[in-house]
Amino acid sequence: MENKVNINWYPGHMTKAKREMREKIKLVDMVIEIRDARIPLSSINPLLDEIIGSKPRLIVLSKADKAEKEETKKWIDYFKECGHKAVALNLIGDRNVAKTISNSCLSIMKEKIDKLKARGLKRVEIKAMVVGIPNVGKSTLINSVSRRKIAKTADKPGVTRTLAWIKVSNEVALLDTPGVLWPKFEDLKTGYMLAVTGAIRDDVLPMQSIIEFAVDFLIKNHKDKLVKRYEIEVSDNIFETIDKIAISRGCIQQDETIDYKRVYALLLKDIRDNQLGPISWEKTDADIE
Repeated sequence: MENKVNINWYPGHMTKAKREMREKIKLVDMVIEIRDARIPLSSINPLLDEIIGSKPRLIVLSKADKAEKEETKKWIDYFKECGHKAVALNLIGDRNVAKTISNSCLSIMKEKIDKLKARGLKRVEIKAMVVGIPNVGKSTLINSVSRRKIAKTADKPGVTRTLAWIKVSNEVALLDTPGVLWPKFEDLKTGYMLAVTGAIRDDVLPMQSIIEFAVDFLIKNHKDKLVKRYEIEVSDNIFETIDKIAISRGCIQQDETIDYKRVYALLLKDIRDNQLGPISWEKTDADIE
């Protein structure tokens, strides 16, 4: 596997999105940052801290159903220690998304709300900007809290392109924004994390390298999931394991050689569709220094 690579993926609409975010941040009281519960560190956009500044922040760990519950709890505790409130949500299956988001925003902004009410203001509306990298669940959150499909969603990065206000309740309004991903990064592990979970296009990194990274991680951390899903004996050898999965799933060409294109696609789809069960690709004890 490669040790270093420069990854350039910076569509033109993302340059515009960053500019719009800088302009619109002045209109909101706080920020809701969506991250993938499976990769709470890799799904951070380094540009956001610069744009957000000192605005209060709620971290929403999306796709919580695809991450390990105990590990997600550790991440929530970690963010609390860092001074940020965090909540874990399954944005598609949880019926209480709107309530959780609204209550969390009101809790974070309680001091400001109390001050405004003390000055005689009877009704206070908290405005929050929703931010995050592509395909992390921003549009899904918007649709969940509004209880109707108003934001475009797709299982690929870069779908949302425009800015829009969405009323969650009489007390909270959200500003949806396009996803923004940094223009370049050299951390190959971060790149693999983003690729495995679908935050960057599949052609940004070599598919073989992505699968080798994923299988290596699964052998070391979730060998039982590979055994259960593919009914194979898993060794510590990445390539042998991939070959066994290919044979088990019939990914064989007419000349009886392994069809690696098919087995790579199968593995990636299984991972993203949660067919191996909940997996936290980043662990608190391994990633926090």
